Amino acid sequence: MNRSNAGAGDGANLLALRSHNTALVLDLLRTAGAEGISRLELAERTGLTPQAVSKITARLRGEGLAAEAGRRASTGGKPRTVLRLVPGAGHALGVHLDRDELRAVLVDLVGTVVAERRAPLDLGAGAETVLEGVARAAEELAAEVLGPPAAKGPGSPGAEGLRTPATEASGASARRERALREQGPGERASGKREPEERASEGRVSSAGEGAPPGAALDAVPTLLGLGVALPGPLDHVHGVLHRVTGFPEWDGFPLRDALERRLGLPVVVDKDTNAAALGLAIGGGVADGGQGGGSFAYLHLGTGLGAGLVFGGRVHRGARTGAGEFGHQVVQLDGPPCTCGARGCVEALCLAAVARGDLAEAARVLGTGAANLAGLLDIDSVLLGGRTVAAASDAFVHGVGAVLDARARREGGQAGAVPVRLAPGGTRAVAEGAAQLLLAPLFGRGDG
Repeated sequence: MNRSNAGAGDGANLLALRSHNTALVLDLLRTAGAEGISRLELAERTGLTPQAVSKITARLRGEGLAAEAGRRASTGGKPRTVLRLVPGAGHALGVHLDRDELRAVLVDLVGTVVAERRAPLDLGAGAETVLEGVARAAEELAAEVLGPPAAKGPGSPGAEGLRTPATEASGASARRERALREQGPGERASGKREPEERASEGRVSSAGEGAPPGAALDAVPTLLGLGVALPGPLDHVHGVLHRVTGFPEWDGFPLRDALERRLGLPVVVDKDTNAAALGLAIGGGVADGGQGGGSFAYLHLGTGLGAGLVFGGRVHRGARTGAGEFGHQVVQLDGPPCTCGARGCVEALCLAAVARGDLAEAARVLGTGAANLAGLLDIDSVLLGGRTVAAASDAFVHGVGAVLDARARREGGQAGAVPVRLAPGGTRAVAEGAAQLLLAPLFGRGDG
């Protein structure tokens, strides 16, 4: 046996396990909300030992990610300290690039939008114009909430950069004040910590042994990165666009790498429908599709038509990250031409009906495609979103639902029709989902 190789593998596994355990704790802190959760409850729900939970929570407090939320009565002994996530300890940018509009949001760790931008966009105007628009929106949002950008060193691309973990020292004082405002009353009043926290925090804190109070907050990852969502098809893993429907000039463009060079922070790229579906799955409020681990299809009708698929609470992207090209299923042989090159696609028929002002027909066509999808995948629910749906939500929800109801009656099943609902989040659901591409891995909620 090669001992050096075995040791390296063991170390990698231990690091992955530690990251996994921390993500479990962070996700429980997130879902507990402002009321918080005790260490004992964290241990019971994660299956970790109380000692492991104490070490993890001490590290999270040292990094400014967790704070006391008061104390809770115990069945015996002293009251339990309750911890909560500090939402403002980290942020993520989300950008939705539609064919004619850019929408950008900045969200905190729990996904709350704290700033937003909208601007007209021509996706066919060329890479440089689009990159400039994304960079401008990202820098404006970050400056509005997190303060002015930090200066980069000599030789860096551009004169300034966004506030990433590497540029945080200049904003330490402001972050300490923000963290103190968000701490629970018990922690703010006494400043006391439990013995196991004091013992372990000095070892794991990024501020180092003997650091002054609050110094650990200097390493708080204020800006985790940028998520970008746009029409597909594209390569989610490498951040490379394919022949974006209607814009073949983007074929092969490395959007992720280009934006990382431009902004100097991590970037994740995915289809608009996948990003929205991820946000819906993580945010909950979707019957059996979010925290419950069920399945749903998110159908997005805006300037185009696509689907985001969620099974077991996770986004299904497919072996080539091409799943969800819902709009380009052919439902009328020798029908009208579609921008994808085929004829009789659901997207072409649906958008043509919208252009004529025939919303009933548009909903019927969309419902036909949704019924095919429901029959093929046996999903729990269908969620509708996008600008075109938002402008006439009742017509689409009722129209699509009627087609699915008719299908259920023909089949005579006992479970009834697949329910159809308007997706939460409105027209900024894609941008919010794009930000979740960065947040989701932090909480162990899929690969983003």
